[in-house]
Amino acid sequence: MSVNESKAELYDMSTLSMAEPEKKPDHHKASVFERYIQTCAAEVIGSALFIFVGCSSVIENVEGTGRLQPALAHGLALAIVIVVLGEISGGHFNPAVSLSVYLVGGLNVVMLAPYIVSQLCGGMLGAALAKAISTEETYMNASGGAFTAVQSSGQIGRAVVAETVMTVFLTLVVCMGAVNEKSRSHLAPLCIGLTVAADIFAGGAVSGACMNPARAFGPAVVANYWSYHWIYWVGPLAGALITACFVRLLLGDRKIRILLK
Repeated sequence: MSVNESKAELYDMSTLSMAEPEKKPDHHKASVFERYIQTCAAEVIGSALFIFVGCSSVIENVEGTGRLQPALAHGLALAIVIVVLGEISGGHFNPAVSLSVYLVGGLNVVMLAPYIVSQLCGGMLGAALAKAISTEETYMNASGGAFTAVQSSGQIGRAVVAETVMTVFLTLVVCMGAVNEKSRSHLAPLCIGLTVAADIFAGGAVSGACMNPARAFGPAVVANYWSYHWIYWVGPLAGALITACFVRLLLGDRKIRILLK
């Protein structure tokens, strides 16, 4: 071995000995971030964007379009945010959906409350953004996109039934199209958006076709409009419970169904 080769070898060995050991990635921290923080952030952002579009479509509804503009705006916006953010959080953006998905085994109980809080925060943010881009006159005329279809106690029964049935339709599409393995479909986001649009066409005049407590809560807070607000919690949550019964007892696959497996 020559002197030069010996020096080169010593140099290489000293370099290796002085090099810092390679740091292993912290998979635990990444897992916690993706499982809890990222999912809740997606629910906040998705809910805010969906409810911003929904409230704005009501506030800026052009005379003569009727329910067409809100129906298309809500349905398209929901389908889009589900496609974009669904792989991160599941794309719920609705406490009634989160409840029904939890009850059929598609969501961990630990995440149920954080999801609902995130959706309510997103609702307030979306409603505030809708107010920010609206003129005072149009905003006040539309009550900030809040639900005003129920004006007297005589309408309560019909409104609660309408909200319950429409939410059953929506949550059934979610659970069967996105959670149940036997019937899961890549078209679920489109079907969910179309279901919201169809419900608004069908029941908009009866109850406003909310189906989503976060969609009701956001503009209620920002516009301070609370008349018959409880309807938009009772109806959708009751619908979520009914859907869970259908899926758990009758429609779910063997993994979900609790009878005759």
